[in-house]
Amino acid sequence: MKTEELILAIETSCDETSAAVIKGGTDIVSNIVSSQIESHKRFGGVVPEVASRHHVEQITLIVEQAMKEAQVSFSDLDAVAVTEGPGLVGALLIGVNAAKAIAFARGLPLIGVHHIAGHIYANQLVRPLTYPLLALVVSGGHTELVYMEKEGSFTIIGQTRDDAVGEAYDKVARTLGLPYPGGPHIDRLAAAGEATISFPRAWLESDSYDFSFSGLKSAVINTLHNYRQRGEEVKVEDVAASFQQSVIDVLVGKTKRAVEELEVKQLLLAGGVAANKGLRAALEKEFSSSVELIIPPLELCTDNAAMIGAAASIKWKQQRFSGYELNGNPGLSLM
Repeated sequence: MKTEELILAIETSCDETSAAVIKGGTDIVSNIVSSQIESHKRFGGVVPEVASRHHVEQITLIVEQAMKEAQVSFSDLDAVAVTEGPGLVGALLIGVNAAKAIAFARGLPLIGVHHIAGHIYANQLVRPLTYPLLALVVSGGHTELVYMEKEGSFTIIGQTRDDAVGEAYDKVARTLGLPYPGGPHIDRLAAAGEATISFPRAWLESDSYDFSFSGLKSAVINTLHNYRQRGEEVKVEDVAASFQQSVIDVLVGKTKRAVEELEVKQLLLAGGVAANKGLRAALEKEFSSSVELIIPPLELCTDNAAMIGAAASIKWKQQRFSGYELNGNPGLSLM
């Protein structure tokens, strides 16, 4: 079996249509991403039907562009990988059916990939992974601490009990009158403000690695309403800074405890919220000397097909291929 396999990867789980060619699970030969943010802005969030229609329009063009940029033909490929789930079922189906069509037409192995495994393995495109490791996954739909004892093994030791952190960011941003997606706007405002407002931090049980952001989100919304009812001026920069500081304190605090208790060799940051500058800086400060910290570049934090190709390389080595019954699975389990 080739050690430097060439995989065409496809990602359409939400509102990015992406295709990439990955070599050996570590080298990005091409990675094309078409974002739909402008289409969804006016709705204040992703509209599943609109997302699916965009994927239908873009998927063939994006795959062709990825192949052209990589300067490879379909005969050069060793496998086709695709995000199987979780995600929006209509969006997932576009990518899955495109991957199945290519695999069938070219007689290539088909590899279904978990979306969160992709986010975690995006770090493999930065530097080699060393096990055991811990991944802090933060995105619009997920907030999880994932322990990996070995390659391809996932154990979720902590997860959100209500809102994912990215969801909380978007809801707070909407209350502040900021456009979608709200995370980057909150992050930018927080850098210009001061954490002068005491918002709650949900630590839950003393031995729990779980997260909860619903109470924090409600506290921010209630504080803003109270300011406005009293006719007082709201300094949005300070609200953003105070909200973000509460989020970061909990994320970093629980991650630090897990790193120490599990004695991991590496800590990975993964997911769309990994692009948050405040979180990145806090993790770098906290873990600068205690554990090897890997944070992917911004272009590998948000949804992209390169990360799917990196995760697929593990299944390629293990010869864990999918059949043509592969389907979009919006509730796919990581474990």
